[in-house]
Amino acid sequence: MEFGMILILFVASIPTILAEDISYGTIVVDGTTSIAQTDDNFVCATIDWWPHDKCDYKQCPWHYTSTITLDLSHPILTKAIQAFNRLRIRIGGSLQDQVLYNVGNLKSPCHPFRKMKHGLFGFSKGCLQMKRWDELNHFFNATSVMLTFGLNALYGRHKLKGSLWGGEWDSSNAEDFIKYSISKGYQIDSWEYGNELSGNGVGAHVHADRYGKDLIHPKKIIKELYKGSQFEPLLVAPGGFFNQQWFTKLLQVSGSNVLDAISHHIYNLGAGSDPKLVSKILDPNHLNKVANTFINLARTVQTHGPWSSAWVGESGGAYNSGGPHVSDTFVNSFWYLDQLGMASKYHTKVYCRQTLIGGNYGLLNATTYVPNPDYYSALLWHRLMGKTVLAVGSNASPFLRSYAHCSKGRIGVTLLVINLSDQTKIITDVQNGMNNNIKLATEQQNISRKSFSWCLKNTASGAEIKASSDKYSYREEYHLTPKTGYLQTRTMVLNGIPLELTSTGNIPRLDPIRVNVKSPISISPLSIAFIVFPDFVAPACR
Repeated sequence: MEFGMILILFVASIPTILAEDISYGTIVVDGTTSIAQTDDNFVCATIDWWPHDKCDYKQCPWHYTSTITLDLSHPILTKAIQAFNRLRIRIGGSLQDQVLYNVGNLKSPCHPFRKMKHGLFGFSKGCLQMKRWDELNHFFNATSVMLTFGLNALYGRHKLKGSLWGGEWDSSNAEDFIKYSISKGYQIDSWEYGNELSGNGVGAHVHADRYGKDLIHPKKIIKELYKGSQFEPLLVAPGGFFNQQWFTKLLQVSGSNVLDAISHHIYNLGAGSDPKLVSKILDPNHLNKVANTFINLARTVQTHGPWSSAWVGESGGAYNSGGPHVSDTFVNSFWYLDQLGMASKYHTKVYCRQTLIGGNYGLLNATTYVPNPDYYSALLWHRLMGKTVLAVGSNASPFLRSYAHCSKGRIGVTLLVINLSDQTKIITDVQNGMNNNIKLATEQQNISRKSFSWCLKNTASGAEIKASSDKYSYREEYHLTPKTGYLQTRTMVLNGIPLELTSTGNIPRLDPIRVNVKSPISISPLSIAFIVFPDFVAPACR
């Protein structure tokens, strides 16, 4: 019945199809070897420290979403996190290095954040009460969160000149805080040391040699306090913008096996006030620029810290709380999903989205907690894309972005395709790179409709997508489009159905359509699709 309906709709749309701009091409997925591996919990989201009166561009989009004020009893928040069935959350952000933990022998008064003219980022020091820490951990435990917590790396230091801070780190408050967490049985996956203090920093910075020496202290604390435990949390740092010389020095000074993950931040779309945000998101050349950051960090880790792995600890696209009416709309998913694909291809283990909630770039609306379009993009990636990354080649339009992973929790391969063109529908076949007869004419961007055909050869090596067994004569498709075609809508449409909370406030089902595996894939202009091939032969996925 479903196939018959698809056929009727296709026949009815023939006049339109003949009139529109169509580009044909081929995507080749090499399932023989893995080119990279992500963590099982690659998708991550952040909870920040910003108070409600944090404002940018004459608007204050944070409301009451900070670590201190977030409504943990909100049913949508609970359901949104539980839908991931284990979401990694990072607590951190700009004010992280001003947070005091009200526990043990704290040497300073512990007061809430307040605006202060000459304070770092315009705020005073803040306070995390243990009562709130208890509430957070009870919530995280109930929702199966995997937690990364960012520690204050400026405690005990003093300002030297400009934004440069010096002096040794005072570990006493952090150590008391970790001891308290252990005594309560709280499960912390990783402790992150500092936020945006690398290179020239943002509000403050610390020299790499000083930072590297101080990293040895939290590592020693973790090893000593968790001695005899079944699980020892990872140490992550520095949570700043990549500076090759600074990051190299950090790894060299801290030494072997101290830093488990080296984290960096990305805001490659520029300021949230930029009127050209949408055009940047849809420009493949602009999206490609950040690849050098991923490549150079991967090389730095391989050369100077092979015991470590690369994380994106924070990425919101546009900085200063994101772009109003852009970062919280459908169009942002072109940037976000492309980032997830690119980061995983270049050996990134974890990718933390700024934010889960708060600012304009939250996966959830800051006041209603209703999911924004990027929430569903994150959820689909988390459910469909496994940790093994495969190589992809294409002779299709340069506006087509494509990434492939082994499918998550099942056999086969999942392909992510993103069509950035606003005029051209892209029709493509998918071939298995195990067939040595497949050659891509990469310089050919379009092929004639007459010469376009689906290639599904049953070779002796079993190299193609196997449809002959009839076990899987179909593939599963998840097509994402904007409601009413408006790119800056806050409603994403999946296979023609708007993604909205159910009448009982539950996250909607994310169901695919099943399509004959022998038919070509059609990607509409300015749309995104996840394509699952259940019977794609990929030795790397075994």
